[in-house]
Amino acid sequence: MKLLRYRAGGEVRPGLLDSTGAVRDLSAHVPDITGAVLGDEALARLAALDPTELPLVEGNLELAPCTGQTGKFLGIGLNYTDHAEEMGMALPEHPILFLKATSSICGPDDDVILPRGSMAADWEVELGVVIGTAAKYVTEEDALNHVAGYCVVNDVSERDYQTKLTGQWTKGKSCDTFGPIGPWLVTRDEVPDPQNLWLTCNVNGARQQAGTTATMVFTVAQIISHLSQLMTLQPGDVIATGTPPGVGMGRKPQPAYLQPGDVMRLEIEGLGVQTQTVRADA
Repeated sequence: MKLLRYRAGGEVRPGLLDSTGAVRDLSAHVPDITGAVLGDEALARLAALDPTELPLVEGNLELAPCTGQTGKFLGIGLNYTDHAEEMGMALPEHPILFLKATSSICGPDDDVILPRGSMAADWEVELGVVIGTAAKYVTEEDALNHVAGYCVVNDVSERDYQTKLTGQWTKGKSCDTFGPIGPWLVTRDEVPDPQNLWLTCNVNGARQQAGTTATMVFTVAQIISHLSQLMTLQPGDVIATGTPPGVGMGRKPQPAYLQPGDVMRLEIEGLGVQTQTVRADA
């Protein structure tokens, strides 16, 4: 299934994308797409529904983040071998972990707003993993059984905030709108191998990032297992699993950063497309 959330009349409603690409309303069956409905049994009940019997949602839709009420938004740094190479940094021995504030989460096509004083905002297309069942001390072999599904994440990063404000990555990762998620949550049964997905990011129509999850330093299963030794991963938690090469900070001879009016287009194979316009905060 491809689950989503859309805005209508000042509220957010749950939906799914049917086989024709049309949106169907799920409001009669679940109040929202949150951790409470992402367990295997709840997802099986939704999968048993006949989409053609669900109300058709017509018109131009404004998509909300594909999951709501996120408890933890976790990020993994330097997790692609070719990205670490472009940054001139050694491969990590363990997954590098940072937090993104949940207040950074926004819809897949919402504007990305540069905070006042921002001079070094960067793009990062990433495979997002959404937890479906609580994971504590899980093995790598069992880790993917705790996944509800996958989505596209743009881990927008203000590099000066990230690297110069006492070295706290979270500061550069957590600005408002720096976490577009969606367009939809693709359940894990539709993604048989999360280590075989193609990712791209274009800025103003020019390809900046292109890579494959096959070059991850730590696989999705390894990340989940590792994090579950440190904390309980709860249903609805989101993990951004790292970015392939092509970020603005890594451009030679000079970095290139986002400017007001720029348009980002991010895509992951089978998981959909996001498009954001950049603007400056008032």
